[in-house]
Amino acid sequence: MSDTQSRNVTAFTVLAGISVAHLLNDTIQSIVPAIYPMLKESFALSFAQVGLMTLTLQLTASLLQPLVGFYTDRRPTPYSLVIGMAFTLLGLLLLSGAPTFVLVLVAAGLMGVGSAVFHPESSRVARMASGGRHGLAQSLFQVGGNVGSSFGPLLAAFLIVPHGQRSIAWCSLLALLAMMILWWIGGWHRARYLVAPVAPASSSSRSATVHPRVSSRRVTWSIVILCALLFSKYFYLASLTSFYTFYLISKFHVSIRTAQIDLFIFLFAVGIGTILGGPVGDRFGRKHVIWGSILGVFPFTLLLPHANLFWTPLLTIAIGLVLASAFSAILVYAQDLVPGRVGLISGVFFGFAFGMGGLGAAVLGRLADAVGIEFVYRLCAFLPAIGLLAAFLPDLEE
Repeated sequence: MSDTQSRNVTAFTVLAGISVAHLLNDTIQSIVPAIYPMLKESFALSFAQVGLMTLTLQLTASLLQPLVGFYTDRRPTPYSLVIGMAFTLLGLLLLSGAPTFVLVLVAAGLMGVGSAVFHPESSRVARMASGGRHGLAQSLFQVGGNVGSSFGPLLAAFLIVPHGQRSIAWCSLLALLAMMILWWIGGWHRARYLVAPVAPASSSSRSATVHPRVSSRRVTWSIVILCALLFSKYFYLASLTSFYTFYLISKFHVSIRTAQIDLFIFLFAVGIGTILGGPVGDRFGRKHVIWGSILGVFPFTLLLPHANLFWTPLLTIAIGLVLASAFSAILVYAQDLVPGRVGLISGVFFGFAFGMGGLGAAVLGRLADAVGIEFVYRLCAFLPAIGLLAAFLPDLEE
């Protein structure tokens, strides 16, 4: 086997490893919203307090991720992924024994810190191992996270809810497995950096680090448009990930376990949709994927509040498949707009996405307390119309 072939095999092995680590990380992260019904009953919480848990989890991740990405662009830290997972492990153990709502929030915050450290640097690893197929690499990385997110409700339904809050501690085994994988990936990252170190961008060259065919001003407006699209995507996703189980229980009077299984089905569809977005973007252009995924989900979100129990899960599958294809395309598109700033761009966009998810959960929780959970879905149905802004993005592909 030649050196080039060896590097290619290693790259795909690393992509598989970072995707599995993402799966384990997001499985752990998704446990928190999956056990909301149990926590709501145990601590006598309002919908606003339920939303506050998501806000705490996502806000710590949102604020720290750009800082982590900014730092690691200048000083790569291969083993920081292991440190981030250690914060997640501490959050899990605290959550399993938290006797008060305040400590539940602290546990969520620690898990958010772990997520903040994980995502920017792991996204860099995926790009390093891509061999130039950036969309495919990001999709493989993202699909691990989204499939992992779908496993959280299953753990809640079959492990945590039957055995109580303390059974969350068993999930720490997932964090320990992830730390082992990330330690190996850190060694690969360190070896790759020693062979071909990347010099940090100097202040004199920062103004030039934009796409050569797009002006700096248009790059700025494009980033604003991409953030608006993420706002629409993650505000709507917050309505499903945080409150879908309550919606099913309230409207159709299903059991908690049935609602959690339906949430798993939706999140699994999100995982499948994610892996489609990157390769399709590599093949046909990321702007087309962004346009189609955000705006294309609009008819399904309009129908969802009026559907019966049979059609509701089917519509959420369609929503998950179509909407999930957007993020990989948006992230790689932004990285192409501002080359040389992979960590910073990844941190900003992951952080913004997490922040919008947390803010959406908090706002929608208060709204659900005031006017009812069903009204929330009627209102959120119009969010994908913001996808029309994708028409103003420049074409980056030749």
